[in-house]
Amino acid sequence: MHQNYYFLRQLTQALRPTLLGMQAVTAFSQNKDELVLGFAKDSQEIYIRVLLTSHFSSLSFPTDFRRARANTVELLHPLHGQAVEDVVQHLNERSFYLSFTEGYTLLFKLFGNRSNIVLYQDGAPLELFHNKFGTDADLDPLAMNRPLAQNYEAFVAAAGNVRKLYPTFGDLPAAYLAQQNYSQQPLAQQWELVQRMLEILEAPARYYIIRWGGKLRLSLLELGEVVETLQDPVEALNVYTRRYLSETGFERQYSQARQQLERKLHITQAVLEQAGEKLQELRHNKSYGQTADVIMANLTNIPPRATEVELYDFYTDQQRMYKLKQHETPQKVAERLYRKAKNQHVEVKQLEEKTERKLEEAIVLEDALQALATVQDYKQLKQYLRDYSHLLTTKQQEQQEIPFRLFETEGFRILVGKSARNNDTLTQRHTYKEDLWLHAKDVSGSHVVIKHQAGKTVPVTVLEKAAQLAAYYSKRKNDTLCPVIYTPKKWVRKPKGSAPGAVVVEREKVLLVKPENPFANLAR
Repeated sequence: MHQNYYFLRQLTQALRPTLLGMQAVTAFSQNKDELVLGFAKDSQEIYIRVLLTSHFSSLSFPTDFRRARANTVELLHPLHGQAVEDVVQHLNERSFYLSFTEGYTLLFKLFGNRSNIVLYQDGAPLELFHNKFGTDADLDPLAMNRPLAQNYEAFVAAAGNVRKLYPTFGDLPAAYLAQQNYSQQPLAQQWELVQRMLEILEAPARYYIIRWGGKLRLSLLELGEVVETLQDPVEALNVYTRRYLSETGFERQYSQARQQLERKLHITQAVLEQAGEKLQELRHNKSYGQTADVIMANLTNIPPRATEVELYDFYTDQQRMYKLKQHETPQKVAERLYRKAKNQHVEVKQLEEKTERKLEEAIVLEDALQALATVQDYKQLKQYLRDYSHLLTTKQQEQQEIPFRLFETEGFRILVGKSARNNDTLTQRHTYKEDLWLHAKDVSGSHVVIKHQAGKTVPVTVLEKAAQLAAYYSKRKNDTLCPVIYTPKKWVRKPKGSAPGAVVVEREKVLLVKPENPFANLAR
């Protein structure tokens, strides 16, 4: 109801004694949907912030306003220095105007997502804030009252249809009446219910910020979940606008961040799947050399200019489809494949590196989504957006070193920090309380993490390999044996102001292992 006629009537009545006699001293915009009007008299100042976006429009009244030093545009120049002579609310309409000296009039047309501000002089339109609503120039602010017959006779003639008789009510008054079983009452009782509600709407003692239908609303009637109760319409509108923008801003930015991360994760997983399938083909199923051998063995069985043919693969003892090029002979296809076979090991290595890189990226994105799921309010979201800005920017900007090496064994992922600062990033952003954390005892080295899997216990063989990595990537790399501590991440904390990589560990256990990389000679 923040743009409902009945609320605007209370608002303009509250604004009139403050604005009368004040001079317009500034009018500027800092973005395409915001207009700020400044008024002053003696030492008193008041600002009207008009927000007119396509999804939300509202007024608010900050006591001061910090104007940006750049990217601001002065507007409504003729109004500067003019004094407010009156504040006029239109009858049964969601609009009002301020009249100024020298014949200037400023119309506030608050029609939902078609809201606008229009400046006139002596009835002629001078300036529209939103030029996209060009027909607003045809409005006459002095002739926008809407007289309506709203007596008992008209009520009876309308058969108690309040939407027809009171088009200014809107959805909340209609819901308020519905809660009182309005439609089941006789006509006379319906009239009484409407009159009692009108008494509240025309002289509200309180203003309610409520949650109705899952949305934050400003209401003159006590409905739904009451979030806050206020006594003054100006304060009520200030609080409501601030709350609404904060809440919807949180929802919008949270949703955008989640969608962006989910999209990137989906793309990464698709590339990872394609690379894995290609690796499988090159390693086991369809090496270039084997494909060329089959084609050469079946030259007499391949029709001229064929683009696809089914041949017997004597390597797998199966019939298989082979793709050819229409303008290339089978001999040329085989020749090209033999050339590629010479470099097949290079392609395999590149695919292995790509697979490892994409696996690392997938873990980073999964961890970012897991961290986002813990964000509860706008303050936490702002900090999150700063911390993960490198994942929420364009591809050209997001190139950032993955802070860990990735190893996999028996279905478990082992992450190894690459440097002291990377250790902090790994432990603080990519490790959660149930993950197992390892480190070479009493020396500097990489943080090592075994990612937790619900319902599964880390096998001793996996723990030993992770411990070997912790020893190998530490100052004890060349020792015969190295003690390695391990504990759930929940017992690892980083003291404020401590050096990069430094942590405090509690309830650790110790495992003695030989420092080595158990994955050094294994192909992915």
